[in-house]
Amino acid sequence: MTNPIADPGHGHSPAAWTAVVIMLLGVAIGTFAFFMAYEVIVWASAGLVVVGLLVGWIMAKVGYGVNGPKYNPKGH
Repeated sequence: MTNPIADPGHGHSPAAWTAVVIMLLGVAIGTFAFFMAYEVIVWASAGLVVVGLLVGWIMAKVGYGVNGPKYNPKGH
């Protein structure tokens, strides 16, 4: 019996990893800036999270997403 629900790929792609790393840096910098009360840096780091989303989306559209032609999955 086959599973009717297809595997979405779990995001193991250069596009996903790049987006997550950029957004993680944004959150880490923003957390530190919030703790130190640097309001401008908090907002800049929020912008960095948005940039991470855009970079991941653009990389997926260019072909580095899970089903993209430039994505080369590695065996586990």
